[in-house]
Amino acid sequence: MKPHKTTIVIAVAMALSVFTSAVAAPPDSAQSYNPTIDPTNFSIEVNNPYFKLTPGTTFTYKSKGGDDPELNKVTVTDQTKKVMGVTTRVVWDRVWLRGQLIEETYDWYAQDKEGNVWYFGEDSTEYKNGKKVSTHGSWEGGIGGAKPGIIMLAKPGPGAPYRQEYLKGQAEDMAQVLSVDGIVKVPYGSFKNCLKTKDWSAIETGKIEHKYYSKEVGNVVLETEEGDKKRVELVDVTMTAEKGPAQIK
Repeated sequence: MKPHKTTIVIAVAMALSVFTSAVAAPPDSAQSYNPTIDPTNFSIEVNNPYFKLTPGTTFTYKSKGGDDPELNKVTVTDQTKKVMGVTTRVVWDRVWLRGQLIEETYDWYAQDKEGNVWYFGEDSTEYKNGKKVSTHGSWEGGIGGAKPGIIMLAKPGPGAPYRQEYLKGQAEDMAQVLSVDGIVKVPYGSFKNCLKTKDWSAIETGKIEHKYYSKEVGNVVLETEEGDKKRVELVDVTMTAEKGPAQIK
């Protein structure tokens, strides 16, 4: 699940310090969004309290409400990928519907020295009846105008929106921190002091999601659609030898 899913000053007052090598860019000004990426400012170790990526960890989610229930497994692999000169961690995200794989995505993340977790792109494939039908939504930072964004702030607090990704007309996810004191109960457990975000796409209208992140888990524990029409709940976290297949590019 891209929390599903730069050394930059986003021109937001979110009690956040970021690198001075970045370019200020109001989130509503796509043309001026141009983060400067210095590979020396990034690490493959992603240990943000709200978004930890430890190789071998698998987060399992199940959906309730809406269409037929889906099963979502997110595995932090031991693989890496170079994007814009930055060594990123590869996360393997798969979704099943009625026992059939319908989506498979490789997401690429890295953390800057301040603790912000950056999203550098994804290789996404949709399936129907076991066959690949689309790679729509795939993008890679630095290619075709695509630019990375922040998936998790170093010091999140309520404030203005920020970009999680950018490829004009294809990948324009936005997020905004709403609170840091949410209470969540899901099959995996009950959690207090959860970080709550509002997530939406600048190119889609009418769809708003809320995500809840817990430091106890180090990732998303609950995702809901506006009005709680659909819930995607954390049901299990395991350490496994399954670290993902070799990514074919």
